[in-house]
Amino acid sequence: MITRSDIIWLGVAAGVMGSLIGGMMLGIGMDLIVNGQPWGWLLLLPAAPVSALPGWLLARKLASNLR
Repeated sequence: MITRSDIIWLGVAAGVMGSLIGGMMLGIGMDLIVNGQPWGWLLLLPAAPVSALPGWLLARKLASNLR
C-alpha cells in the first residue's frame, strides 16, 4: 500500500535528482557553447528530458508496489 508520505518523498527525490542532473548538463553545455565548442549543444538540448528520467524511473518503481 502506497502512503501519502511515499508520494511526497517521490516528488522530493525526483525534484532534487532532476534539478541536479539537468542543471549540470545545462551548465556544462552552456560553458562549452560560450567558449566556442559546438559539442555543448549535445549536452544543452537534451538536459530537460534527461532531468525528468530519474523521476519517471522512481514513479515506475513506486507504481510496481501497487500490485
